[in-house]
Amino acid sequence: MIFLKELIQNPVFVAAVMGWFVAQVLKTIIHFMIHKEFLWERMVGSGGMPSSHSATVCGLATAAGIRYGGGSFEFAIAVILAIIVMHDAMGVRRETGIQARVLNEMMALFREMGTKMSMEDKLKEFVGHTPLQVWMGAILGIITGLITCQLMIAGYQIF
Repeated sequence: MIFLKELIQNPVFVAAVMGWFVAQVLKTIIHFMIHKEFLWERMVGSGGMPSSHSATVCGLATAAGIRYGGGSFEFAIAVILAIIVMHDAMGVRRETGIQARVLNEMMALFREMGTKMSMEDKLKEFVGHTPLQVWMGAILGIITGLITCQLMIAGYQIF
């Protein structure tokens, strides 16, 4: 129990979790506003605006910078992790989503031609992010990290 208590009082951990949570809530709201459809999957799913991966790692890096300083190894590790995650979201994961969309279109054509394929074979297309989604997630994560650290330094418990 001591470990769990220390974990939820750790501003670096809490800032990362809050970055993810706020991004997922915003992503769900934005999806609802655009598509007029509420999907629970948006609360935990990847892809979409803003990037929760970027918000998480930027919240982590911001809090590590505040807590340990810009010259610390903790901050250096968090920044490098953030760069890798955001690059991956815009690169490999985005390309995976584009390929999934093309393959889903091909499977739809095959079904129209009479090939038996179930809808369960459909690939997930929301996996990566556009550069704008990644940058919005990064900004959100930095803001969330700043606010979370300031609240925790002032003595507020987030969890």
